[in-house]
Order: sequence, then C-alpha cells, then structure tokens
Amino acid sequence: QVQLVESGGGSVQAGGSLRLSCAASGSTRSINAMGWYRQAPGKQRELVAVISSGGDTNYADSVKGRFTISRDNAKNTVYLQMNSLKPEDTAVYSCFADTPGRGATARFWGQGTQVTVSS
Repeated sequence: QVQLVESGGGSVQAGGSLRLSCAASGSTRSINAMGWYRQAPGKQRELVAVISSGGDTNYADSVKGRFTISRDNAKNTVYLQMNSLKPEDTAVYSCFADTPGRGATARFWGQGTQVTVSS
C-alpha cells in the first residue's frame, strides 16, 4: 500500500506560478510511475503529467512549456511546477503512484488539491 499526501495548491492570478508536491509513504520502493491528473467542474479528468522511475516525462499538450514534473526518489516525492498559469488551469489536481500488482498495475491516489487561477 502507498499513501500520498499533496500540498501546494491555492489561488493565484493569471500568469503566476504554483508548485504542487506529493509525498508518498508506505511501500514506496515498489513505485514506478508517478504523476498528476486534474479535473475541472463539468469536465473530464485530464492527465497533466507523468514521470517514470527513470525520469522520463510526458505532458498534456495544454501544459507543455508551462508545467514541469520532477521527482525526488530519496524523498519519495513528486513535484509539479506550474508557471504562466491560466484561468483554464483551474481544477482539482490529484497525484497518483503506480506499483506493480498481481497481473496489473495498482494505482494509488492522493486526496486532491484545489488550484484556482483568476483572470
């Protein structure tokens, strides 16, 4: 089992920056990929960014060039640096961690943190 605790959400004006953190505890040695999803009211959940255990990254087109995902394996923490924020980035951001399960990947989730960008 993996527990994830997020921090760093809040309110910011358009053009500003926020940094989200997600700290993992429990069976952290089994964690492979980690990343972030977001969901705005009335919209589908969107994969924002993902980072492999080796550091390979992938981003949604909507955040490329503005967001940076990173991880500190020694601290079992994944970060999402969000720059040049736009009102359309407003959403609940949730981190996840994937671990190998019995024949399938087991995904664990954080509780979510609100990001609000005002124009």
